[in-house]
Amino acid sequence: MRFAFVLPNLSGGGAEKAVVKTALALVQRNHQAGLFLLSNRNYYDVNPLINIYLIANKLQRSWLGKRFLAFRLRRSLLHFQPDIVVSTLPFADEVTSLTKLPNHWCRIANTLSAEINKLELISSLKALRRFRKYKNLYGNKSLIAVSDGVAFDLRDQFGIASSIVTILNPFDFDLIREASRDPQFISPSYEYVIHVARFSPQKRHDILLDAWAMIPSGPKLLLLTESTPALQAMIDSRGLTDRVQIIGFQFNPYSWMANAKILVLCSDYEGLPNVLIESLVCGTPVISTDCPSGPRQILGDVLPSSLVPCGNSVELAARICSFLVHPPSIGNIDLSVYNYEHTVAAYENIASKIATTI
Repeated sequence: MRFAFVLPNLSGGGAEKAVVKTALALVQRNHQAGLFLLSNRNYYDVNPLINIYLIANKLQRSWLGKRFLAFRLRRSLLHFQPDIVVSTLPFADEVTSLTKLPNHWCRIANTLSAEINKLELISSLKALRRFRKYKNLYGNKSLIAVSDGVAFDLRDQFGIASSIVTILNPFDFDLIREASRDPQFISPSYEYVIHVARFSPQKRHDILLDAWAMIPSGPKLLLLTESTPALQAMIDSRGLTDRVQIIGFQFNPYSWMANAKILVLCSDYEGLPNVLIESLVCGTPVISTDCPSGPRQILGDVLPSSLVPCGNSVELAARICSFLVHPPSIGNIDLSVYNYEHTVAAYENIASKIATTI
């Protein structure tokens, strides 16, 4: 079967990473998979077995620009002749919807109502517009939710009654463990706690840095994200210049994870955060905000002590201190439900059902 995945680009986020891994897993099962990128930004070393189709050099967000992208995307997809088209992230969902092609599924990678609630704090009018946009965009679409919480959010908060299938992000445990033992990796000579996320308001670097300022001593905090003046200013303004280091985006973050004392995630909302599962596979304990929707699904039953309230730097600092002294046991945690084979089978099942209706 032929699977087409549409993305704004491959800029290094968790959603993009999950799509790349899904495409590779499908190719390894003798399917064909293509990545259709709406702009030329790629932070990933994509396996050459996966075809990449560049639709434009940069995103064009105007009314006319979206339709230009949709025209070029439609032409490229028709040439590829996919059995199913899966778009990820709202901009790609919108542009792909404009192509009017059949068998289009939108993959929802975040808890959308949490995004709107955050926007409500800035502007009620903007929040209402965003709500209406998502309801109109997704109301009659076939949807893939990356977690049970995302699926519930779509039904409960947006009243969406169309087809919603939960398909978890794929993880190749053997590949992750092998990559974590990269012989070229030189581990820092000091102990460290790690945070892996792009710099954006959703990821709440401010809460993490506030918490770190409350921890008087201990390991360094390493941020695996691209350096920006705004992020560095956050660090400097809290007097953490010597205790926090920006490492930059890493093609292979797993060696960094495996050698860390703890991995911390402090987002206000997520879909199914890859880094929590990847860190546990690498043998490193995690701490996460109990944000909608993925962390509780991953940790609630097996490691509830890893969850802390959202936006609470005091609680986060206390839990980090506790885990540094008494790290939890994670050796017997069963993560098999996240094995990539389940994800691939779910996508095959959708495509097979489409094929039988044609």
